[in-house]
Amino acid sequence: MSLMTEFKEFAMKGNVVDMAVGVVIGTAFGKIVSSLVGDIVMPLLGKVVGGVNFTSLAADLGAGPDGQPVLLKYGAFLQSAFDFLIIAAAIFMALKAINKLKAPPPAPVEAAPPADVQLLTEIRDLLRKG
Repeated sequence: MSLMTEFKEFAMKGNVVDMAVGVVIGTAFGKIVSSLVGDIVMPLLGKVVGGVNFTSLAADLGAGPDGQPVLLKYGAFLQSAFDFLIIAAAIFMALKAINKLKAPPPAPVEAAPPADVQLLTEIRDLLRKG
């Protein structure tokens, strides 16, 4: 088997193709979520909390060997954590809405009883009638 044939067989397996489709759709969904958070949620939240931005919070640890101040930028971490929580909540709400739009799975159809059971049921019903 040639290397090209082997690669083609590998690339065309269902898992690889499904994963590629998932990555493309995930990237597109990521853009939608980023837009939802950046363009809709954050402006509303900024209005509610008065435009609080933690990024500038830092603790001065003194000067480094080059004379530049050494800052512990805990505000950037807090802002990133806050952004993560907002994005996670937005994704949760979006998925919850998408799941509500999905149709419920159809109820399982009961299989017909085997022929011998059906025949015995008919005999029983005839004997009851008498």
